[in-house]
Amino acid sequence: MKVAFLSFYSGEYFRGVETYVHSLANQLVKLGHDVVVYQNGPEVKGTKYKVVSMGMKVDWKKKGNESKRILNIFTNYWMQLVGKFTRRVLKQIDQDVDVVIPTNGNLQSVYCRLWCTLHRKKMLITGLSGPGWDDRFNVWCFPDTFIAATHYQEGWAKKVNPFVKTTTIPYGANIEDFEKPVSPLKINLPKPIILSVGALVPIKRHELEIEAVAKLKKGSLVISGKGQSEEKLKKLGEEKLKGRFQIVHLPHDQIANLYHSADLFTFATSPWESFGIVLVEAMAAGLPIVASDDPIRREIVGEAGLFVNPIDSTVYAKTIQKALEIDWGDTSIRQAKKFGWDSIACAYEELFKEIIQ
Repeated sequence: MKVAFLSFYSGEYFRGVETYVHSLANQLVKLGHDVVVYQNGPEVKGTKYKVVSMGMKVDWKKKGNESKRILNIFTNYWMQLVGKFTRRVLKQIDQDVDVVIPTNGNLQSVYCRLWCTLHRKKMLITGLSGPGWDDRFNVWCFPDTFIAATHYQEGWAKKVNPFVKTTTIPYGANIEDFEKPVSPLKINLPKPIILSVGALVPIKRHELEIEAVAKLKKGSLVISGKGQSEEKLKKLGEEKLKGRFQIVHLPHDQIANLYHSADLFTFATSPWESFGIVLVEAMAAGLPIVASDDPIRREIVGEAGLFVNPIDSTVYAKTIQKALEIDWGDTSIRQAKKFGWDSIACAYEELFKEIIQ
């Protein structure tokens, strides 16, 4: 089958969505499918699929208007840019494609729905945004199947639009890349090292991690990521965790080394985030988890960690301390293996066969 992904930020960033597209596309190629990823940035290392790079000019310092979500489609710089990117892609996309998978939502979902209806092609949308306005919009674009990352999200999607077909296929990780022994990075901070990985944006709530670690008698916080909140987080970290805080920017092929340098992984993300591939990566590296207490994180982490409302920094700090004192054995690795890409890619392949028949 011929599968086309639309992923505007691929080649520019390597966050959750881009990791998902890159890994799944590679796995589908291994299964014998013809895969094309339409993206704005250049081809990334380790790519086995075909890349079509649009190379549009981007003002990376530009901020969008988040005040009125309905009007955002027409006023937000990034949504407009993704819409322009999508129109360009659909003008040149191969007409013999079987399945189209838009990953950036909003206008991209609308344009792909119209194109697929006109050309009698199948469209899948994966719930990359999580329960909230963006995936509510995606569900009402009537994809041929809406793919939830968790059973909780699938239940939510069915309530939002009971007329659209839904299924659950979790995100995956290349478990062996994180499980195998690698050389840890040298982090010149007091131990234990508490690690968080994720874009430096409000939804990740990294400031709550800083507040909690600051209440520990010992230990340091390392955050890996880039984003609009970097300067704000640096200032807060230097104020609350002087000599015990660092933000690092690492290429994706060094992230495994970073995981193996830490003692614990924490993830204070908002409850409407759809998944958190970094949780699986961290568990594959053997790290215990302290995560936000919500149904999605509980479904992913299972018995491999503890859960907390991160808004309460005192309780958050106590939970981190408790997790550091537990002997977790191989619990994290066993949990991570439930999310290996081999089985997940096969689930996608079966879904392709089902919707095309």
